[in-house]
Amino acid sequence: MVHRPHVRKHVPLKDRHNYKIALDRRTLRTDALATLAEFMGTFVFLLVGLGGIQAAATSNQASLAAAMSQNTGGGSGGSSAINTVASVEQLLYIATSMGLALLFAAWAFFRVSGSAFNPQVTLTLVLCGVLSPVRGAMYVLSEIVAAIAASAVLEGLVPGNIAVSPALGAGTSPSQGVFIEMFITAALCFVVLMLAVEKSRATPLAPIAIGLTLFASHLWAVVYTGASMNSARAFGPGVITGFSTDQWVYWVGPTLGSFLAAALYAFLKHIKYWQLNAGQDEVLPERSPAGPIEVLAEAVKDNDDEPKMVEPEAAIPDNSASTRPATAQPMTRQASAATMV
Repeated sequence: MVHRPHVRKHVPLKDRHNYKIALDRRTLRTDALATLAEFMGTFVFLLVGLGGIQAAATSNQASLAAAMSQNTGGGSGGSSAINTVASVEQLLYIATSMGLALLFAAWAFFRVSGSAFNPQVTLTLVLCGVLSPVRGAMYVLSEIVAAIAASAVLEGLVPGNIAVSPALGAGTSPSQGVFIEMFITAALCFVVLMLAVEKSRATPLAPIAIGLTLFASHLWAVVYTGASMNSARAFGPGVITGFSTDQWVYWVGPTLGSFLAAALYAFLKHIKYWQLNAGQDEVLPERSPAGPIEVLAEAVKDNDDEPKMVEPEAAIPDNSASTRPATAQPMTRQASAATMV
């Protein structure tokens, strides 16, 4: 049988152009469907999370009255703020509502859209090459629209006006608010990168860590900034109840946090972080280290098995030469001749 070499078939330029158009349409369709899922996930997350914040305020009428009167203790004005908490219990209620809402919504949608639910998380994913700029822009738009829709639906579902907008409080200055928002957003974005983007055995459980990060960040920042960590989350309620004079803080701070998280992630990837402490996500029992007793026993055994250095015996002078009788020396030729004379 004669072997016939494969000859690449020439594809006309027109056909190649049509193929590229078909591929672009398929990619755009995929991006559009993922964007729709991102909208649904963001809507569910914010509806439940902001609903919990409103419930916490409603449960304490004094706190709700203070929020509605703009008595934030800081320089904010023009919005119904959430950070006039009346007790630690109310603070825990707010943090738990947002943390659990993100946890279950992210776990439900992360295999569909990736569960960014946040323009700053989306920006971080674009900066790290995880999302294309086109899909990233579509995600940001869908997240903002979902935040507005969730706030509008919440306004219609609960009695009275909602008081869920973040605002500066406790005497926090705008510059302080920017940096607080930057650090807590960077923490959230970094956890997303290390547990959801970086694939490991912990990846399926990433939504738990992401929700806990939001919970912990709210415990710190609610009193000072309202713990937005998300420009869409700050913008959506503002459309419904009015924007605060410090709305820009919730765009500048979280965006800086995105760049900070991306820079830290890039550094860790550059130094090959997985080589620094290899085997941390092993699950086989035989890969576990030995117990302290076994380690101590092995050390004792190794100490007993070490060859011991034997000191050389002191040199004993050889005195046998002095006690041994002298041996006759052979005579020289001259001596023998003299003897013969």
